[in-house]
Amino acid sequence: MRKRFDEQNSLFTYDIADAQIPIDSRDATPALFAALKMLWTRSEDRKRVLNLLDEFLPTKRPTGRKGLDLWQILVLAQCRLCLNISYDRLHYMANQDILLRHLLGIRDLENKGAIKWGYQRIYDNVTLLSDDALKVINTVVLQIGHDVFKKKETDVLDLKTDSFAVLSNVHFPTDYNLLWDSARKSLDTVVKIIAKYPELEGWRKMKDWLRSLKNLSRALGQVCSGGGKNKEQRVQQVTKHYLDKCTALYNKLSYEQEKMPKEDMEDVAMQVSLTEFMSLMAKHIDLVDRRLLQGEKIPHQEKLFSIFEQYTEWISKGKLNPELGKNVAITTDQFGLIIDYEIMESQSDSQIVIPLADRILVNYEVGSWSFDKGFWHKDNKAYLIDKIEHPIMPKKGKPNKEEQEYESNESFKKLRNKHSAVESNINELEHRGLDRCPDRTYHHFKRYIGLGVLAYNLHKIGKELLRLERERIKKEKNKQAKGREKLKGNIARAA
Repeated sequence: MRKRFDEQNSLFTYDIADAQIPIDSRDATPALFAALKMLWTRSEDRKRVLNLLDEFLPTKRPTGRKGLDLWQILVLAQCRLCLNISYDRLHYMANQDILLRHLLGIRDLENKGAIKWGYQRIYDNVTLLSDDALKVINTVVLQIGHDVFKKKETDVLDLKTDSFAVLSNVHFPTDYNLLWDSARKSLDTVVKIIAKYPELEGWRKMKDWLRSLKNLSRALGQVCSGGGKNKEQRVQQVTKHYLDKCTALYNKLSYEQEKMPKEDMEDVAMQVSLTEFMSLMAKHIDLVDRRLLQGEKIPHQEKLFSIFEQYTEWISKGKLNPELGKNVAITTDQFGLIIDYEIMESQSDSQIVIPLADRILVNYEVGSWSFDKGFWHKDNKAYLIDKIEHPIMPKKGKPNKEEQEYESNESFKKLRNKHSAVESNINELEHRGLDRCPDRTYHHFKRYIGLGVLAYNLHKIGKELLRLERERIKKEKNKQAKGREKLKGNIARAA
């Protein structure tokens, strides 16, 4: 079982409640640390968060390298997303930033006993967090946030929903460069197998395969993007050479794969990986042939935009340049806190409204809820009218007389104008790291989104905490100044 946190004071531990947060800095770090400190000092909320982490994180083996405590994993993950930094920068801060080390519960000492963490240890522990755990932890943070922003139980929420694209860590895809990626990774897998079994024959010209395929892929790209006379004939000629070479490699891989040993689980894993890349090769050989040689228009659902991040979608959404990633829908309240987020699985905005309403209205009382035109559908509007008092959902296209009268209402206009505030929330989320996800695989993509939303909420709460603290100090100084003036007046009258 992984330790939650070592609360027993010792020579090397620090009481997190004693951490001194600077209140005048405009950097994002003090705001995040203020919110984390408040979460730590609220013992019930801290126990709930640590219980959730204990439930969702994999069980730590009793042998091997000592893992980080649950609290330390959460703090480091939030620091990475809130500041939008790399693991290298996080590694540096975890060992050098005094305030961060205080939030981690580490006491800095001059002697050699000071705790230092390696890069790999930080990476291995932070990547253990899951999207499911972060969603539940976010509900705890929201309760703290509503307490900070003075929301009473009787207060209703004014919600705003919008979606934006989070980019995947992929290059711009074409069918011929995805074919090169598939061939390259197939050969890379063969190299690993040969390194383990040097006696395997038939791969003496490995470097020549790689060089030839890469040159043909580049030549095809240059011909397709260029101009000049007889372009179509030149494209077909280069395409035939490229496909002949790729087909020859595919046939060779199919023949040689039967000879490759399968003596342990590592061999089986390499064989599965090779089979996957070979299937992607066959798919893109077919796509390149149909598009460039046969002149067929490939249906969108048959296309793949990355052989590595296969969840990636082609998102145009009215923009000049397409985006490669996933759409994420967020719902914010009047305090700017994100109360719900959802990664959209090839869905349009209008398809998520009813499931979203069912999820939110169970937990919150909503007074108004605004959307943009992309979310409009007659069923969505009819559903929301029965549930909340002020649904703001402008109609696509020309409204009829009744709809025009409804949308010209003063309260509708006022709430619709306020909807633009969600754009600033999205902009801040992108500054928290949700413009492009550097992590690989869909599991890590979902975790990255959850960490970004949680870091955003903590930062919002921390900013408000620091503002309230500055106001308190200012009032106290004014009170002391008035007391001194009063004392001086009393002394003058007595004289």
